[in-house]
Amino acid sequence: MKKHFYLFIVLVGLISLLFIPVHAEQKSVTVMGVWTGAEADAFTKMVAPFEEETGIKVEFTGTRDLPAILTTRVEAGNPPDISVMPNPGQMIEFAKDGKLVPLATFMDREKLLSDYSQAWLDLGSYDGKLYSIFISADLKSMVWYNPKAFAAAGYEVPITWDELMELSDKMIADGNTPWCIGVESGAASGWPGTDWIEDILLRIAPPETYDAWVNHEIPWTDEKVVEAFEIFGQIVLNEEYVYGGPKAVLTINFADSPDALFTDPPNAYLHRQATFIKSFMLEHFPNLVPGEDFDFFPFPPIKGEYGTPALGAADMLAMFNDTPEARAFMEYIASAQAQEIWVGELGKLAPNQKVDPMVYPDDITRKAAKFLGEASVFRFDGSDLMPAAVGSGAFWTGILDYISGYPLPEVLAQIEAAAVDAYGK
Repeated sequence: MKKHFYLFIVLVGLISLLFIPVHAEQKSVTVMGVWTGAEADAFTKMVAPFEEETGIKVEFTGTRDLPAILTTRVEAGNPPDISVMPNPGQMIEFAKDGKLVPLATFMDREKLLSDYSQAWLDLGSYDGKLYSIFISADLKSMVWYNPKAFAAAGYEVPITWDELMELSDKMIADGNTPWCIGVESGAASGWPGTDWIEDILLRIAPPETYDAWVNHEIPWTDEKVVEAFEIFGQIVLNEEYVYGGPKAVLTINFADSPDALFTDPPNAYLHRQATFIKSFMLEHFPNLVPGEDFDFFPFPPIKGEYGTPALGAADMLAMFNDTPEARAFMEYIASAQAQEIWVGELGKLAPNQKVDPMVYPDDITRKAAKFLGEASVFRFDGSDLMPAAVGSGAFWTGILDYISGYPLPEVLAQIEAAAVDAYGK
């Protein structure tokens, strides 16, 4: 009996040795983001070397309802360690409330200045302190098309807005539909239309007007804002101009909308969207060849004196919980190593200047990077810079209302009321 007892004690000890060290060494960092599908797969590939090198498990949660879910968790005192910021405006709100960790407390300032231009560091800062790191950028001023379908129909790439409208009218005369647009995106529905307004405004007024609009130094009822909506309306409200008409625009998911370019015959010939849409095209049609089956031209100038500005957005991450694991992850995603994997998978553009251009997957992406780098005027996505109640609230809703048929003065008055309240605070 005594012998059996000692054997039992030894066995218990051996079993405990198997399990206790595993739990003691378990390290993790929680990350929340907007990425699903191909983007989530790319994120997994990006963090794989980090997990292998550090032993830190990255626990990722992806949701298209990020603004609402993140705000709820922060208010409940249960934020993720790190999160993608829905927009710089919301990043600033979190920083003002003391919810974010200043990154300069642990990140090497000289290395950041070496790897990033000052403009990117400024965009991630509030009140002189860096709170957010950008891991990729998207060029938004792009019109996608199918070169083979264009060639078969005898269409040429337009250079100016007038030529674009003439091409759209020719397509209609030929019995074709020019545009495919989708603004459905779950709780974020409406955002694709905001990009149209921003791109148009940059082409009908000087960039200072755009800046004044973003900062609510001019009202939403300003004549230039009205004009931008009306130009958008000439396309999106025209039953002949958009595939399925305005009602379909409201129900087609943004990621599915360019599918119309690749039917036989094409259901539509033109699609305005950012660089990231390429990943969805290839997810839906894996056999497409970039440059042969799809390509883009810059969203053309409307008033010649304002040229062809570049509108863009970017993926930015900020830290809510100051842990060794979170610090290590933020330093990793700021590196060229991480961003080369991310942009190589998705065709995005890297803010880190040390990234090798050859990691871009195709000539289309290199062309986009060249356009972004050479643009005489660049502006960050306006809705992302506005307070969340406006940029990802009333503006999104206003787009949906406008496409639904609400009178434009009523739509703009409602957004203006929300802006007065948000900026007043």
